[in-house]
Amino acid sequence: MPALTVMPELIEGLPDAVSIRCLARVPFQLYPKLELVCHSWRDAFHSAELYTAREEVNAVEELLCVCAFEPDNLWQLYDPRQDLWITLPVLPSIIRQLAHFGVVYTAGKLFVLGGGSAAVDPSTGDPNGNFATDEVWSYDLISRQWSLRAPMIVPRSMFACCILDGKVIVAGGFTNCRKSISQAEVYDPEKDTWVSISDLHYTHNSASSGVVIEGKVHVLHKGLSSVQVLDDIKQGWSVHDYGWLQGPMAVVRGELYVMTHGLIYKQKINSSKEVVPAPDFGKIIGCAITGLGDDIYVIGGVGPEILNWDIKALSDVDVLTPGSERPVWRKVSPMTKCRGSILGCTQLRI
Repeated sequence: MPALTVMPELIEGLPDAVSIRCLARVPFQLYPKLELVCHSWRDAFHSAELYTAREEVNAVEELLCVCAFEPDNLWQLYDPRQDLWITLPVLPSIIRQLAHFGVVYTAGKLFVLGGGSAAVDPSTGDPNGNFATDEVWSYDLISRQWSLRAPMIVPRSMFACCILDGKVIVAGGFTNCRKSISQAEVYDPEKDTWVSISDLHYTHNSASSGVVIEGKVHVLHKGLSSVQVLDDIKQGWSVHDYGWLQGPMAVVRGELYVMTHGLIYKQKINSSKEVVPAPDFGKIIGCAITGLGDDIYVIGGVGPEILNWDIKALSDVDVLTPGSERPVWRKVSPMTKCRGSILGCTQLRI
């Protein structure tokens, strides 16, 4: 009779249920190294049980996820606790320099949706590839792999993309023929399905963007003062003229901030309040502004090199805590691989 195979304990002398909770307290950035310890640790660090335990022991980390123009289709994670950058596997899309896409985090996965090629023919300057695609990719932080998901109903780029009640809402943007569209749809990440919802009330010849404030999706068009608001998926969109400031936006702890004319403003529904100057960013184009934890991050872009004023692809990261008594900018570690105009940026929890 063959001998029974006895699986080794994760940590000698401890039940595996306790060991899992111990491993859950380890910073996420150490997982690739620690999974090399043995087969049982590798399995543990790739298990959904470990990520559930991280919630239970209050070890969840908030990370920033960024993709820039250089190099092609590469994403990096920023860990604010350790002040370091983690590089993900290259997004395996056949589209070179995927840009103008939507990016969100939900259901434990990073989602990259739609968009088109930012690459150009060096001899003619004409764009290469598709202007808009229906491709949807997800990156699973447990398996650490990219996967193709169900495509969107309508190919689109430069569109609004938000998370509402765990589902992905996309609206507006442009199709492959570069025509602005009003169609909107919702994606269920658990079922991997798309469903059409009510169209926007109008389109515009500029890119759409979206933010979630007070549990509602707000869709904005550059150059327009009106905002289209999704109060409820079944009820559809309503139109409001809030007169919001124009510029890159970030949401921090439910509050909306706008960077415009060298200043950061706190934007309320019908009013705005200056928070702090941001003069250095007036010389930079293509940077991203986003919220993470209690902070506003300004990342990357293209701007003058300080010593000789040549145009340079930047990897810098500047941080502001707007709720502090005297908010001041501070620098953290720059991106280690990515640089230049930021193509996508979102927050995630792991």
